[in-house]
Amino acid sequence: MGSTDLSTYVFFIITKKPEAPQHIKLGSICYMREQKYLDDLSKPGALTAFSVTFLPSHASLDYKIDLTCVEKVSPQEADLLLACQPESDRLKWLRDRDALQTALALTVGTDVMVEKDGDWLRGTIRYIGPVADTGYFNPITGRYFGIELQGADRKKGNTDGYGTGYRKRFSCERNCAIFAPFNKVKPLVSTSLSPSMSSLLAQKQARDISPGDSVTFFIDEKCRHGMVLDILEEAGQPVLQISTDTDDKGNRGGEVKIPLSMVVKGEIPSGPEGMDIDTPPVEAHTDLSMSLNSVVEVTLGKGNSYGIIRWIGNLPDRTDVMVGLELEEDVGVSDGTFKGIRYFTCPPKRDLFVKLKSCRPDSRFQSPSAKAKILELDNKEENGDFSAGNQEPVPPISTEQVNQLLIGRMKGIQGHCNSCYMDAALFGLFSCSSVLDSMLYKSTTPQDAPVQRILLHDIVNPLRSKGFVPGRHVMKFREQLQNHGYSHSFTTDEKDPEEFLIIVMHHILALDPLLKLSAAGKVQESYCYQIFLDQNHSLVLPTVQQLLEHSFHSAGLKLAEVPSCLILQMPRFGKKFKMFDKIIPSLELDITDLLSEGPQQCIMCGHVAVEECPDCFKDSIFSPTGFKVFCKNCSAQVHSHPQRRSHQPATLEIPKGYLGRGIPHSLTRDRLELFAVLCIETSHYVSFVKHGPNNTDWIFFDSMADREGERDGFNIPEVQACPEVGMYLEMSPAELANQVPRDMKGVAKRLFCDAYMYLYQSTSMCLYR
Repeated sequence: MGSTDLSTYVFFIITKKPEAPQHIKLGSICYMREQKYLDDLSKPGALTAFSVTFLPSHASLDYKIDLTCVEKVSPQEADLLLACQPESDRLKWLRDRDALQTALALTVGTDVMVEKDGDWLRGTIRYIGPVADTGYFNPITGRYFGIELQGADRKKGNTDGYGTGYRKRFSCERNCAIFAPFNKVKPLVSTSLSPSMSSLLAQKQARDISPGDSVTFFIDEKCRHGMVLDILEEAGQPVLQISTDTDDKGNRGGEVKIPLSMVVKGEIPSGPEGMDIDTPPVEAHTDLSMSLNSVVEVTLGKGNSYGIIRWIGNLPDRTDVMVGLELEEDVGVSDGTFKGIRYFTCPPKRDLFVKLKSCRPDSRFQSPSAKAKILELDNKEENGDFSAGNQEPVPPISTEQVNQLLIGRMKGIQGHCNSCYMDAALFGLFSCSSVLDSMLYKSTTPQDAPVQRILLHDIVNPLRSKGFVPGRHVMKFREQLQNHGYSHSFTTDEKDPEEFLIIVMHHILALDPLLKLSAAGKVQESYCYQIFLDQNHSLVLPTVQQLLEHSFHSAGLKLAEVPSCLILQMPRFGKKFKMFDKIIPSLELDITDLLSEGPQQCIMCGHVAVEECPDCFKDSIFSPTGFKVFCKNCSAQVHSHPQRRSHQPATLEIPKGYLGRGIPHSLTRDRLELFAVLCIETSHYVSFVKHGPNNTDWIFFDSMADREGERDGFNIPEVQACPEVGMYLEMSPAELANQVPRDMKGVAKRLFCDAYMYLYQSTSMCLYR
């Protein structure tokens, strides 16, 4: 997943065992969205409980917890404590503030002692962070310290730098590393700073030079000016990395490294704390429409850079109106601070403070090379073909319309600035399906109406009526989502599709949960379901049907009702590491046996089943799919076998009127139809859509299939038919297993090998939801 902004969450630790639910343990870590937390605090009346999600979580399952049972902790403290086991130990470490602060101060390169099996071993920190990837339902998974053992302890480890899920966090020799929580790590010396770095910091503070400061220095006896980008250490001495108008060879737009002793701090008359020092004279560029969250460009020594206005105002000792930009690339100064004062928040090296008059609207879609390509599309939009004035609802694209409307280049949704996760999700959901059209038309609050209006009139309707959505429409949608405050990087960074969908469906449009899960007699609601498997599964080339059944079996889950739309996330370790080389798409999901209520047929004789046996689920003698349910007679016969006498069948809840009716020939199976699949490869999302009843009725969409121009160019989306998928769907599992991915025809490999999210719909239930 993309990096998670922990500032949007509030974390708690359980300090008193709640009366309900009983399974919550002391020391458990839970969280809620900061916006929801603030909303709850602002409600009239006495607040007695919070609705929180516990970590780790397999789905968006919330529990009401009494306020007297929790204590608020910082995201960093929660991350450290989550790695500690058992949960009860966390309370002891929570009270040891010195230990927490020491752990937070540890850095990569620090020499430490680490406990392993009661012995303290010597090592050096090589990595700090999670050992398992986070997900939307797990904003943190625990902060661990990856330590390379040293000296006599070198071969006493248990890994070579791999974390959970075979993901390499750092490299070292075999059995020379350990991953440990903070309570098993202590610094070898009292300070985590090396002597040279301590000296560097002391000099830096004494000279009062910080990243972003304007400085004067000399090259070949010539006086030059620049801006400090970073303070480094080379050969034990402090060195400044400086952005300047020319480098040491006289080339424009360069960076140089100068010893601190040869640099004098000094203001540059022509520019603020930022790269505006390199900006050529600008003639009346200022667009009065530029405001917060506007996408702009600014000319620097290296050329044009692009960013979003995050702050507008006056800075100390400046008379010009200034803006704080969050840049698309890591070519900035800091993370939203100016001389130690924070004005906004962004990733490191992404901020830039410049004069407002030095900015102009993003021209990438209006470059000379782009104008000829999209002039016709712009004219259509101006005439109302793509505009919000097109108010009539537009139905999904039918199979008969696909070739005319969708197939070709400059079709689908145009990608722009890390938007592929959103492009693929929106195309999959709305191009040929109406299962979630309720999002587009439900009543909503005035503050949320712009999000819904843009989604309907600027994205869905143009996609369905013209087969194309310009990239700026999606950017406008992202800006609206960002304005709601759930993430400050919606317009710049890549996200996960499930994070985007849940924010829109749940937090903004307040859509009723798509999924109701029954666990231990209690119903929990969610929007997506992440498939998890226990370690003892025997699946090699699974179908989606098998994955869902095994996940439900291991988690003890059932469906409380038939969902109109089922969004399934495939089992992966993050976006890069797949659990299976291939997954066979199930064009239909039979969920009859997954429902907590309703009649079921005995798998042996077809009569009404009265018992389910979890122990028989993986028995190789039975079918590879389906929960194992039996009538009374067949259950007795099956469990008379010596190998099954220890099984413990559970009684099923049967609706009144079904018992004693014999074979229910009229029993209707509940099935869901596959309509789209989102895939990911090398952090790029694409989507497949099944638009018709035949196995060959598939299309493939890539919002960034090609590009016109370089930095000032634009992406070319493409939709292509991929009937070759049908050939592989008709293969037997043995044949499919022998297929070499790189030799598979067309784009079929992407569907079978790179699946990230499956989208299913109930054609009957979607009429009522």
